[in-house]
Amino acid sequence: MATLAMEQAATADLPRSPRFNEKTHPVAKLLFAVVLIGGLGFAGWSILLDTRAAGEQMALGVFAFLGLALIIALAFEFVNGFHDTANAVATVIYTNSMPAQLAVVWSGFFNFLGVMLSSGAVAYAIITLLPVDLILNVGSAAGFSMIFALLFAAVLWNLATWYVGLPNSSSHALIGSVLGVGFANQLILGGSRGGTAGVDWSQAGKVFSALLWSPLLGFAGALLLLLAMRVVFMKSPQLFQAPSGNTPPPRGIRALLIGTCTAVSFFHGSNDGQKGMGLIMLILIGCAPTAYALNRTLPASATAAFVQTSYAANAVFRARSGGVALTPVDARATLTEALQHRKAEGPKVYAALDSLSASLTEQVSSYGSLSKVPARASSNVRNDMYLVLDTTRLATKKPDGFNPAERETLKAYQKDLEGGTRFIPLWVKIVVAIALGLGTMIGWKRIVVTVGEKIGKQHMTYGMGAAAEIVAAATIMGADHLGVPVSTTHILSSGVAGASVGSGAGLQFRTIRNMALAWLMTLPAAMLLSGGLYWLMLNAVRIFGL
Repeated sequence: MATLAMEQAATADLPRSPRFNEKTHPVAKLLFAVVLIGGLGFAGWSILLDTRAAGEQMALGVFAFLGLALIIALAFEFVNGFHDTANAVATVIYTNSMPAQLAVVWSGFFNFLGVMLSSGAVAYAIITLLPVDLILNVGSAAGFSMIFALLFAAVLWNLATWYVGLPNSSSHALIGSVLGVGFANQLILGGSRGGTAGVDWSQAGKVFSALLWSPLLGFAGALLLLLAMRVVFMKSPQLFQAPSGNTPPPRGIRALLIGTCTAVSFFHGSNDGQKGMGLIMLILIGCAPTAYALNRTLPASATAAFVQTSYAANAVFRARSGGVALTPVDARATLTEALQHRKAEGPKVYAALDSLSASLTEQVSSYGSLSKVPARASSNVRNDMYLVLDTTRLATKKPDGFNPAERETLKAYQKDLEGGTRFIPLWVKIVVAIALGLGTMIGWKRIVVTVGEKIGKQHMTYGMGAAAEIVAAATIMGADHLGVPVSTTHILSSGVAGASVGSGAGLQFRTIRNMALAWLMTLPAAMLLSGGLYWLMLNAVRIFGL
């Protein structure tokens, strides 16, 4: 009897795996369903209000098609929620800082807040990876095929990796899908528009570098931070111990771990939530251009400022045009070609910028404000603003192309152009936040078990969890500030690996190998999926005459 009692006492002190078999209360299920259905209803009602306010009448078929496209886009964010955010809650669950069910609700709420307070910069960083001709004609069959193909591909790959419990990146999958559509579009065009017709390599390089350095930073940062914590908090050995049984950590350590989980959840929402926003805006522009192609919420007073900065920018363009004169039609073709080849230089390009910018300014001035641009002109004005904005950005990337005063002039002009086209309606933020937040609350167990049990060889200590999440939150916050998409999954899982090494615990080679393989396979797999789906959809359109 004494021996049995001693064994039971010793077993009680060992860290235990969390219990995931608690049943969800029926009221919680009801609230989940109400919020989900209410969010979809809110989206539909908002679209009706916006289109009516803009004087745009949508046919029932177009509205149904728009609804289907929105559901698929929101499904991506929903899957993103339970796939990626599971990483944020793994540390608090495995250190007994929060019960599993409470942790996912808590994380879902702060994901919601992160989306609502996001800037929108990351949303359009994704959009700029898409082929120029498809962005300009997003309402065409090819444009909608592009959107459906990349969304389906990203969702399918996310579900596949989730099913086997691999912490794969939704960002990585989406970017691979975008590039796959670009390559497929290039092959379908037969290379007639040059080698980079399907891909913006400069933007792709920026995104790739972020996806590459972020997990390396997560691993090294968590390892070094844990070592530093051991020196600074050497008088607090409890911070570097594993939980005892199912006992929660001391109050201060618990507050630290809940705080880091909150930060990761918030910044995950602020970064990852924006990826779906940009795609939803493309869908809205394609189906309801009058209401969404231009930012009709800008006050009429903004028009005067736009005209003034436009005149100043035109003077800079004209000074470099070499006396070349182009019609607006020729200017559009020139700027489209410049963006496809990623070369915004030479008198002809600056003459095109001068011509199209002047035409654009004249149109906006004649209407009085963007809110008064008629339905028939909305898409053209939006496309002209897109061409001028992105070509100007490309031209100003050259370090010696303009003097400081000219750069300030063009920067002010770019800001006004962005305000007119690159906006996110409040209701879009709300429905994306709901999708991401609700997704966090289901399907999280597979990824949580992998992060909590299958990366390090020993049970996660309080210090390991804190170090991994502090580094993850800081990295995502910095990426959000820079407007680049990064992977919460890559950063946090590599941070857990780094913290495991820093604590002296070994790594489980099989899991690390599988994670590395998933990281390497995601890009080509998503590209093949999206490119193949894009080709199939285009052929279906031709065959069935859709």
